[in-house]
Amino acid sequence: MIDLPITEAHIRSTLTAYLDEHPEENPDLASVIRLLDAGANLASRSEFRGHATAGAILAGADGRILHIHHLATGMWLLPGGHLEPEDNSLLQAAGRELTEETGIPAHVIAPHGRDPLHIDVHPIDANPLKDEPAHQHFDFRFLFRTNAEIGELQTEEVSDAAWRETDSLNDEHLRRRIIQALR
Repeated sequence: MIDLPITEAHIRSTLTAYLDEHPEENPDLASVIRLLDAGANLASRSEFRGHATAGAILAGADGRILHIHHLATGMWLLPGGHLEPEDNSLLQAAGRELTEETGIPAHVIAPHGRDPLHIDVHPIDANPLKDEPAHQHFDFRFLFRTNAEIGELQTEEVSDAAWRETDSLNDEHLRRRIIQALR
């Protein structure tokens, strides 16, 4: 099978399926739809009006959620990152980022479903070292489950990883979605 890059059609269909399930989020995601309608390539990290990223919400056997300490931001975050040319879906990209950053092998991680559990739009500061202006990330977050322990971390990007209670998540909306999905 030949890997194909993630297409505008895939991003649009994933977004549409998500909004069919969560129509109350239409106003929050209107900027993503406008960019798609304008022909923006949201799969490209050089699209500085905003681009898609893939995030992973990994629940352990006890229901705790894996967080990583991200070196660039100095913050505890959910695993995830930019799309790569070899990614053939947003779900696959989220799984790839999860295994790269945490060292947990793909064969011990199971996706909860094919659609994102949450889509987060957040600003990214300009990065003069990478010649990147301020822009937005449209983070398509997928829920995964595992019984595995944390593996060898990707030390270029991650300094630590820890399992945390769901209530440690700052986003109450995301927290409620995770709790509901894990029931």
